[in-house]
Amino acid sequence: LWSSSAKPASQGVPSAQAAVPSEAESLQAAFGQIAQRVGPAVVSISTEQIERVRQYFRVHPFFGDEPFEEFFRQFYGDMPEREFRRFGLGSGVVIDEQGYILTNEHVVADAEKITVTLADGREFVGTVKGKDPRSDLAVIKIDAKKLTAAPLGDSATVRTGQWAIALGNPFGLMGVGPSVRALGAEPTLTVGVISALNRQLPRASRYDRDYSDLIQTDAAINPGNSGGPLLNLHGEVIGINVAILTSSRGFEGIGFAIPVNKAKGVLDELIAGRKVIYGWLGIQIQDITEDVAGYYGLVERDGVLVYLVLPDSPASKAGIKDGDIIKSYQGQAVHHSRELIERVSGTKAGTRVAVEILRDGKPQTLQVEIGERPVDADVEGAAGVTEAWRGLQVANLSPEQLERLSLPSGTTGVLVVGVEEDSLAEQAGLRQGDIINEINRIRVETVSDYRSAIAQVKKDALVRTNRGYVVIKTGG
Repeated sequence: LWSSSAKPASQGVPSAQAAVPSEAESLQAAFGQIAQRVGPAVVSISTEQIERVRQYFRVHPFFGDEPFEEFFRQFYGDMPEREFRRFGLGSGVVIDEQGYILTNEHVVADAEKITVTLADGREFVGTVKGKDPRSDLAVIKIDAKKLTAAPLGDSATVRTGQWAIALGNPFGLMGVGPSVRALGAEPTLTVGVISALNRQLPRASRYDRDYSDLIQTDAAINPGNSGGPLLNLHGEVIGINVAILTSSRGFEGIGFAIPVNKAKGVLDELIAGRKVIYGWLGIQIQDITEDVAGYYGLVERDGVLVYLVLPDSPASKAGIKDGDIIKSYQGQAVHHSRELIERVSGTKAGTRVAVEILRDGKPQTLQVEIGERPVDADVEGAAGVTEAWRGLQVANLSPEQLERLSLPSGTTGVLVVGVEEDSLAEQAGLRQGDIINEINRIRVETVSDYRSAIAQVKKDALVRTNRGYVVIKTGG
């Protein structure tokens, strides 16, 4: 098997070092420089929260269900509470040498104790200076001076395909304790690319979080990375890592970061400890689907459809109605719902703006005084089930269902309790748990209203639900 003509390695076989392209070595050097330069600005954040619950509630299968809690309270009396400690881990990035650290709001929310560990192993008690649940951003402060601060970049210059570097504390690997204080706590660095821009995740309604315009990356982001920086090749912060999409709780190549420009917009308020105020119209909107455009006879699908106007809201006071199509805001065309939400959120409360609408095919311009967005924390959720119509069964709403379904206070309509498989209703996108409050512009608040409305339907039915408008088509 061995040939006598084999030559020694020194005669013509290139070394591994010589085979490495200079561009790759330059890139490797850049990653190393970023780790040295920005790594000291990345911190580990550990939190402690004390939960106080009554023991029999905690072990009972109906723990958390208020009617059952009341039953047990009446039967057993007020039993003593027990304390349970909950611990959390996250990351943060120093943005000012005086000890200000930017992180996610969900990392420090409800924390009773915050410990910040620097990359050199020093530990400090952290204090929340300001937090904003909607943007999921917070600033904490530690009593330290002359810290290494990471430079903030410009996320508007980020493009798909650019390099992305994530730094943080996944799974608590930066550690805590004496060994960390002695040896340091180097953050974990992972590398990938910008996979996409303007990504949107479902709104976390309990906290009114607005996860829109996110940066998507395949740089590994794992539990514990939340609050850490996403960097460009210059070592500038372009985003704050916030979430991953996964079926296993581990990284699967899809991570998200809040654009740093969004953080810049609220930093002054957070550092000063002031409430972050967003503009508010008081409407719920949706993009115009092909079916909706066809129903309204629209040639183009630009604009957004208003499917709910909240009582006593700025929109209601200005005369905006359910079913209106908003075409422009402050003289600028509106193409989709995300665009309008961002513009309204960025408008100072008290500002009067011109809103152009299309109502019954006719354009109108209304003057609206923008309000201050309230905290979206008010939540409230059957008898007389109907026979199926186009595969749909509904029932009257009860106060208990309103509460159980966590629906906004004042919700009216009928509850969808059944959708037949492959029916016209299912094809339209309706599902169990939806609330129907209008059919072909006829108000529906009870099963009786519902029966009256469907009796007048001749062809396609424009149905307004708590999730927006859908069109239930005729068969055939």
